[in-house]
Amino acid sequence: MSYHKPEAKTIQDLKDIAHRLRIHSITSTQASKSGHPTSCASIAEIMSVLFFNTLRLNLKFPRDPSSDRFILSKGHSAPILYAAWAEAGLFPIEDLQNLRKIDSDLEGHPTPRLNFIDVGTGSLGQGVAVAAGMAYVGKNYDKADYRTYVVVGDGESAEGSIWESLHFAGHYKLDNLCVIFDVNRLGQSEPTSLQHHMEIYRKRLDAFGFHALVVDGHDVEELVKALHEASITKNKPTAIIAKTYKGKYFPNIEDLENWHGKPLGDKANEVIKHLEGLIVGATDAPANPPKSPAKLKQAPVVDITNVKLSSPPNYKLGEQVATRLAYGTALAKLAQNNDRVIALDGDTKNSTFSDKLKKIFPERYIECFIAEQNLAGVAIGAACRDRTIAFVSTFATFFTRAFDQIRMGAISQTNVNFVGSHCGVSIGEDGPSQ
Repeated sequence: MSYHKPEAKTIQDLKDIAHRLRIHSITSTQASKSGHPTSCASIAEIMSVLFFNTLRLNLKFPRDPSSDRFILSKGHSAPILYAAWAEAGLFPIEDLQNLRKIDSDLEGHPTPRLNFIDVGTGSLGQGVAVAAGMAYVGKNYDKADYRTYVVVGDGESAEGSIWESLHFAGHYKLDNLCVIFDVNRLGQSEPTSLQHHMEIYRKRLDAFGFHALVVDGHDVEELVKALHEASITKNKPTAIIAKTYKGKYFPNIEDLENWHGKPLGDKANEVIKHLEGLIVGATDAPANPPKSPAKLKQAPVVDITNVKLSSPPNYKLGEQVATRLAYGTALAKLAQNNDRVIALDGDTKNSTFSDKLKKIFPERYIECFIAEQNLAGVAIGAACRDRTIAFVSTFATFFTRAFDQIRMGAISQTNVNFVGSHCGVSIGEDGPSQ
């Protein structure tokens, strides 16, 4: 599919929406007296182009299995995510003023108590793994047309877990995944280590097997073109590395330190007036709704409720059976009875006996290698929207590396089953360090 440059009106409309999203981010954080408006401002054009030119969404059923997926890994920018859904027509824009209030569902960071959020992303460094899990399921199990997009902050990209997940996505050639890096240069307390060294980002992502594109993150047309290129790229995921500025279009605040996590206070009215002056159309003009997923190849209807052993246990009274062997045997029997039972492991499958499932259904086994944080995150993503029943296994102590991912999985109300083997203070001949 060849690229068609958007009409001038479309480009201007997307610019106007970006500024409206900025204004909503300011007014909602002013009302709550807390939040991250400058972090929202750096991704305003990204969010505008995604929601109003790229994503295929079902507003009547936000978790439609056939719709595109979107993860905001930098969850502190929640106000602009809520604003985008409100502008799309999911709920009244006036509700944005309830941000962070004790009786509001619009929490400071996204959680699935909202019907348009798949996973919680308050803890940084985890969104790419979840997105990779969603993309893996879309490509290999659902075999549907939906795509997965994730916006990552440059600050959180210092997390090793991000690079575990990027390796996974590149290895499995997840060409239905697009990772968008918001390179706004500034962290919470000081500039990031790479700041705006865009070529370093590009080379690293290229080495990890991505189709890596560097763009001006505030240029609507560049973003539209890059996202189109991502949609037609085959056999590798795409990384859009967007050069942005924290507090973009906020006079006397843009690209300055010490504005992270602060409402604009007495500067808010001045900034809002400036932004309104940048809007060409009516400031309250309704945005065109997002594209519909109706014409996409639909995800199949699945049933994750029928979780039963294909045959009862047949152990003999008094027989000694290793618990890990019993797990592997039961897992294989569950898989025989439900084609959405999958297993994930961290290169310990012949110890945890998850390989018993792999021997019967090799396509339903996901090898995540020795990268336990990504292992947990991929499983959470794979289970989203009730697409799979995921069983994750490795040595029990290795799960401690993924403690935060497991915690966030619980907050995200995910249906993932974690199974740790070789538990205890010491495990026999291997000693206490195993």
